[in-house]
Parts: sequence; C-alpha cells; structure tokens
Amino acid sequence: MITAPSTEELEVRLGEQLRALRLRRNLDQQTLAANAGVALSALKNVESGKGSTVKTLLKVLRALERLDWLSTLSPAASISPLQLLKTQRPRQRASRAPR
Repeated sequence: MITAPSTEELEVRLGEQLRALRLRRNLDQQTLAANAGVALSALKNVESGKGSTVKTLLKVLRALERLDWLSTLSPAASISPLQLLKTQRPRQRASRAPR
C-alpha cells in the first residue's frame, strides 16, 4: 500500500524546491528575504521545512516570480461532471418496474 507523505515531508520538499529555485536565480537568502519583505529567519524556516505562514510563502513565491505554482493547487476542471456522467459505462441491466 502506498502511503501519502507526511506534512513534515511535504514541508521539506517544498523548502527544497524553493531553495533550488533561489539558487538557480543566483540569489542569496538575505537578498531574497529583503526582496520578499520577510525576515531572514522566516525564509530559512521555509527552506528548511520547519514551517511557515501562508503569508510568508506567498511573499517568497512572489519575489521568485513563481505565483503560478499556486494554480497547480486547484487546476481548472477539464471535464465537467455532466460529461463524466455521459461517459460512464452503459447500463447492463434494467431496474425493476414499480408495482
């Protein structure tokens, strides 16, 4: 059985991705923290997976010009629920008629 990663593991992964993006942009932590308007310790917490506020995360994403990451949290539905109903298997049996 496949188990979902824990919240702590997800925080670490997100922090690693943010750190990698910061390094690809050739920014040090102090510069990014200043550009994002957050404390250096808050940025270090985000990158190390020690937790953060949503506000800090959003500020860091904005400073890294990656607010588009948020669109992956709730992608637009590509198929409407009505279309899904129409594509279900055809009925194999009829139900009993009421008496």
